[in-house]
Amino acid sequence: MARLLPQDGKFFDLFKADADNLAAAAGQLAEMLQEFDRLDQRVNSIQALEKKGDHFTEQIGDRLADAFVVPFDREDIYELAARLDDVVDYIQAVAETVVIYGVEVPTPESRRLAQILAEQGDELAKAMGSLQSRKGVAEALVRVHDLEHEADGLSRAAIGRLFKERQDPLEVIKWRDLYDALENGSDAAEDAAEAAERMLHKAT
Repeated sequence: MARLLPQDGKFFDLFKADADNLAAAAGQLAEMLQEFDRLDQRVNSIQALEKKGDHFTEQIGDRLADAFVVPFDREDIYELAARLDDVVDYIQAVAETVVIYGVEVPTPESRRLAQILAEQGDELAKAMGSLQSRKGVAEALVRVHDLEHEADGLSRAAIGRLFKERQDPLEVIKWRDLYDALENGSDAAEDAAEAAERMLHKAT
């Protein structure tokens, strides 16, 4: 792996901060669906974290433009930053959709899917916090994949049950969209994990 010039060590700090922000947003979404109170306030908080995440993505891009020596392949750094940003975008989309659709009571499946996303966020934060040492990174990223598999099975089962049990077509559409959005967030977390794995693999 190319060695960093002292000023370029900021990349590791930025990825850690970006992933910590992602984990905070995912945790707030899970709490929102669990507690289901102060919805507008919770959505505003998640929106603020999404904007903060955009700022980290911009900082990483600016750093890439200015740096002479970088710790990983430039395209891989940009790809990972973009994939982390995608996760927070999906988190915000779910939170906003819950309010727009006027959800009255979250289903157990939606709460678990949000919790899975929060757990993925925690694992990504662990991995990004250990990029420089690489200690525990592989294990954290594997856990992200395992959680996505759980989310995939749960969302399929939830949608299947939805069409069997719900009578109101609008409720079916509403919950199908929400399950899809939550699953997309979990998929995006796995995409971020895969981007990190590719980046690290090339650097070995």
